[in-house]
Amino acid sequence: MLLPQTKEREYRFKLALRMGLPIFALTIALVSHTLITNYETLQSSFYIEAIFLMAFSIYFIFYLIYNGFKVKITDDVSSTFTREYLYEYIEKEIESKQDYTLILVSIDNLNDINNLYGIKNGDKVLRQVAKWIGEYLVSEGIENFPMGHIKGGEFIIGLEGKKEKYKTVLELMCLKSSEFKVDDIEVKISGAITDTSYSRDIDYLIEHLFELLENNKSSKKSTQESQINPNELESLVINAIDKREIVVMSQDVYEGSEVAFKECFIKLKSENGKVIFPKTYLKIINKLGLGVEFDLMIVEELINKCREDDKFAINLLPTSLRNEKFLSRVKEILKESNKEIIFVVSEMEYYSHVSRFNSIINSLKSYGVKIAIDRVGSIHTSFLYLRELDIDIIRFDSYYSNEDKLSKNRSVIDGFNTMAHEKGIKSWIKNLGNKESYEIIKSMNIDYIQGRYLSEMEKIYES
Repeated sequence: MLLPQTKEREYRFKLALRMGLPIFALTIALVSHTLITNYETLQSSFYIEAIFLMAFSIYFIFYLIYNGFKVKITDDVSSTFTREYLYEYIEKEIESKQDYTLILVSIDNLNDINNLYGIKNGDKVLRQVAKWIGEYLVSEGIENFPMGHIKGGEFIIGLEGKKEKYKTVLELMCLKSSEFKVDDIEVKISGAITDTSYSRDIDYLIEHLFELLENNKSSKKSTQESQINPNELESLVINAIDKREIVVMSQDVYEGSEVAFKECFIKLKSENGKVIFPKTYLKIINKLGLGVEFDLMIVEELINKCREDDKFAINLLPTSLRNEKFLSRVKEILKESNKEIIFVVSEMEYYSHVSRFNSIINSLKSYGVKIAIDRVGSIHTSFLYLRELDIDIIRFDSYYSNEDKLSKNRSVIDGFNTMAHEKGIKSWIKNLGNKESYEIIKSMNIDYIQGRYLSEMEKIYES
């Protein structure tokens, strides 16, 4: 048992003891007084009743106190519901209501506020934002609604009815928040909305809210595929992985005028004939902890089913690359096949055990594996990995691929390209769509070039 848990139990016991002892003392005093004053007339049943009275009263008091401190309804910082109580409350609401809407309100810059102004000011911002949201909704005629703080700067609000009823309210609230400040601290607020037409499972609803929030921030629209019932979608993904139902598309990657290798793109095939794209299935795979199993299946399928002389690159979860089970099996497969393969990886959070990561990379090189780091120039980990890992290739983020971005950010690309070449690492850019972009890239000494201007996607395998 951890120290906080031990201390919590000690605290509860001492508090229960302090509250229970006076009641116990009063009970003893009452029984003693009765015994002294009415000793000769007391019946034997009195003694039995007195014993049961003391035992049950003390047990009941201790039980109430102990369990009372286990149940916490409100969050100390924001004074809204705790996540646990909010989930419990909303689940009951969804069961009893035909239509129910959830709204996610997010303080996007809370982490920056904590770093710049301190955690106390961050907590103050949380309280003031929760208060402001509540006052705004009341001013719109919405009252007695549950609101809870679920993590970081995120609040969930539950409202009876369909989302169409509250869309305008959320939009206006986000617009009014553009000038919102707490003691001269600028607060950036965004929101998303969904309802039980998507799912009646609160976990799916809240996950969907975060997806919608990310889509709103990046100006992306939800695809029709994402409107599949999430429970059904999970089953489709699991079945596709179990049965190895995949479609493999590829696109040529050029080095000069020659094809150097192919990049492979994996889609899953569902039982009902629908194709599930990576954007949809990857979040489910990660949620269910199937990343290693999926990546291993893809490597096995590609190596066993593709042509002997094919060189191909596939996107891989970095956590799979660092997994012992995955490494052991991949080395066995590669030893038997002697194929060349490129693993393309990227991750938002920096993996600090660089020596271990390098050891894994170098152990794979003897089996014909090359490692490419993706999204260079957009996420900070790509620069750190370029600087510290024994990788073979860097791939620039697709942000730089069109002509306009290439021209404006040429110095950024040149800088990374020079750094890579000085370390003996090759560079790669993708998604080139026109001749103008291609001509710019040719003049920049990029090693590998890819895009629909050079070659279209083709299906190379379907199970």
